[in-house]
Amino acid sequence: MSFTAQYRLVYSARRLAVVAGLEAAIPDAAALVFASLGVALALHGRRAVRARALNLASVGTSVFMNVIAAAPGWRDLAVWAMPPTAYALASDTLIGVVRAWVIARHKDLDTGLADGEVTALAVAGGLVLWLLRLSMAPASTLAGFRAWVLEECPVAPGRRGARPALAVTTASQQATALPQRPAGPCGQTKTARFLALVTERHGPLAVIPLAAVAKISAAVAPEAELNTGAARAALRRAVLAAQEGDLR
Repeated sequence: MSFTAQYRLVYSARRLAVVAGLEAAIPDAAALVFASLGVALALHGRRAVRARALNLASVGTSVFMNVIAAAPGWRDLAVWAMPPTAYALASDTLIGVVRAWVIARHKDLDTGLADGEVTALAVAGGLVLWLLRLSMAPASTLAGFRAWVLEECPVAPGRRGARPALAVTTASQQATALPQRPAGPCGQTKTARFLALVTERHGPLAVIPLAAVAKISAAVAPEAELNTGAARAALRRAVLAAQEGDLR
């Protein structure tokens, strides 16, 4: 069905049956090749990011050709665009499931399926959520984005800039403002030690997304001998205060 739409589109421009057939088959053939490469890499536990991206790009070309070949109206658009779209979702999901199965098998099925990985759908979902946050809180979102770019992007090829000293200062200030916990062996409160560990491992508090607070707290709180619930509340307050401080 997808090939038929592409063939009609190319033939209307070329008026050569053989050329139209070859050119119409390129997007679908390329998508099939890249999907096969993705499955092959997934069988070795690889992420196959490049193969998956090229597979989706090929399908995108096919969808575009189907859309412009369709007659006006939602009915015809859905009929012609649905097959390549369904193939894109199915093939990318298949590659992810195969990789998860391979990793789980190498772990002797002790942990079930492997942890989730970044996929094209996950990236698209993250972008939608980021745009939603941008529309609701543009100032803090842009401030966090700026801090992330400055921290992650190299200042020169192969070299990254030093982390700003503001992160440690902010952590200390927030720890002072928070309710005091019993002091640890080094005279430092558990909350302060917890925030210092978070800053050391995850960077400035201002760039930590609120959605990651619970996960970070569960991982770091035991090392600071701090209750997970108290750690989560303390880290959330510290992150919000740090983000408000950046805006000033």
